[in-house]
Amino acid sequence: MQGDRRQVAAELALVGIAAVWGLTFSLVQDAVGHIPVMTFLAYRFIPAAVIVGVISRREIRRLSKAGWRAGIVMGIFLAGGYVFQTLGLQRTSASHAGFITGLWVVLTPVIGALFFHFRSDWHVWTAALMSAVGLFLLSGSGGRGRVAGDLLVLVCAVSFTFHVFVTDRAVGRENVGSLVAVQLAFCGLFSLVVAAGEGDLQVPRAGVVWLALAVTAVIASALGFFVQAYAQKQASPSRTALILASEPAFAGLFAYLLKGQTLSPLGWAGAGLIMAAILSVELVPQARPPAVR
Repeated sequence: MQGDRRQVAAELALVGIAAVWGLTFSLVQDAVGHIPVMTFLAYRFIPAAVIVGVISRREIRRLSKAGWRAGIVMGIFLAGGYVFQTLGLQRTSASHAGFITGLWVVLTPVIGALFFHFRSDWHVWTAALMSAVGLFLLSGSGGRGRVAGDLLVLVCAVSFTFHVFVTDRAVGRENVGSLVAVQLAFCGLFSLVVAAGEGDLQVPRAGVVWLALAVTAVIASALGFFVQAYAQKQASPSRTALILASEPAFAGLFAYLLKGQTLSPLGWAGAGLIMAAILSVELVPQARPPAVR
């Protein structure tokens, strides 16, 4: 009975984190209208790195040179994902960005088959084709500016896909908390250096920026990792993957509730195909990507 309660609590926590991750698309889109992208990312990831670093300080001291290298490589792909995602949010809607970012789930087995000798069955390629058609319909429902933003977010999804593979290799040899601290620190310092070089460092003044920073740094980045790690010890991998796959749906929901963003019938058809592709991959154990983010 106690085990069942823990599983229910873990799954509810996962739903909460998936909802927060979906919410961040709308919050970040509002924030980068008031502050440069790289400055926002620096302010987002440096506090998150400090929080995780303090909690995992003992493990960080024991991190090997190979672990530091792995954490930096993870940070490169994570930074690439968030930079392109945030730049894309300046040019497309939060709902579009949420659905397209979720394509990393479908891209993982596809890129794994192409570059990492990952065996992929026919249903993976079917899901990839479905998502490609869905992306075409979703992007085709907007103007030229929105298509450019959608393509930037697609690059984000590809970067997140490569992040999955480098993370999957590293977590088997090193402590997860220390790796997360290193990659978050790399993201924050890289963004800080770029922002400083461009003369964009500034103190946030708008309330929406402070709200977005609080949610993305503390809840989505720092707390989210620990909730996911705890939940995966209680819930099955399949349940965990399916719950986290709801992130794009939450992104669309909050974009509608907070910003009044809606999709055209063509856009809904594209979003539906993308969600169907994501769920089909998550439901097939052989196709499911490693449960890291």
